[in-house]
Amino acid sequence: MEGMTRAEVDKVENKDFALGAGPKRPRDAATLILLDRDGRDVRVLMGRRHMRHAFMPGKFVFPGGRTDPADSRIPVAAGLHPEVESKLVNARTTVARARAIAMSALRETYEEAGLLIGRKGAFETGKADWAGFAENSVCPSLDRLRFIARAITPPGRVRRFDTRFLAAFKDDVAVELPDGGPTNELEEIVWLPISQAKEADIPAITRTVLGDLEAQLKEDPELSPGCPAPFYYMRHNRFCRDVL
Repeated sequence: MEGMTRAEVDKVENKDFALGAGPKRPRDAATLILLDRDGRDVRVLMGRRHMRHAFMPGKFVFPGGRTDPADSRIPVAAGLHPEVESKLVNARTTVARARAIAMSALRETYEEAGLLIGRKGAFETGKADWAGFAENSVCPSLDRLRFIARAITPPGRVRRFDTRFLAAFKDDVAVELPDGGPTNELEEIVWLPISQAKEADIPAITRTVLGDLEAQLKEDPELSPGCPAPFYYMRHNRFCRDVL
C-alpha cells in the first residue's frame, strides 16, 4: 500500500470501508495476531465476521476491537515489556492508554475466540468483560505481547481506527474455552498458514501487515520486543510507511 494514491487505495479498500461525509477522528483499537509454531508452517488465528455486520461483513480478521479506557485498571500478572511500551507510547498516547490498548487485545481475544492469555493464578475483578479470566483463574499478562504494526484508517471513512497490531504465541494461551468466547463477533474461527491467510478474503491492510510479519519471522522467529514495527497512515493523499 505504500506510495499508493488516494484513488488507488479507495479502489483496493472500497469493500472494506464505506465512505462518509465529514472528518472523523480515529478511535484507538487493538488486534491480536496469535501465532502457532507447531508444525512446518507458522499459522495465524483468524475468524470471519458475520455478514450482518455493517463494518467489513464476511471478512476474515484477527480478534480485536475498540479500546476501553477502563481496561487500563485491570490487574495483570506482568506489564508490557519496556521496549514494547516505548513503541506504543507517543505524544497522544500515555503509558496508561498504551496499557489499555494492549489489554483490549487480550479482552477481545477472550470475547471473540475464547482464548485466555495470561498466567494461571488467582484473579478477581468486578468487570463483566473480564469474568472469564476470573472464572478460570487466569491473570492477564502483557509481557509476552509484541508490537507488530500500527495503521490508521484513511480519512473519509464512516469508521476510522488507529489500530495497533500486537502478536503473541499460542504457548501464551493459559486456557482455551471449549465453547469459544461469550460474543458472536466472529464465526468460522480457523488457524491458517500465513501464506494461505494472505490469500483469504481479508482487508487490504491485514494482507500488508501479514506480509511484513512473514518477513520479520524469517529474520527473527521469536519476534524480539524491539523488532521494527511499520506504521501506515495517509498524508497529502498518499499512503506512507514509517518504521517505529
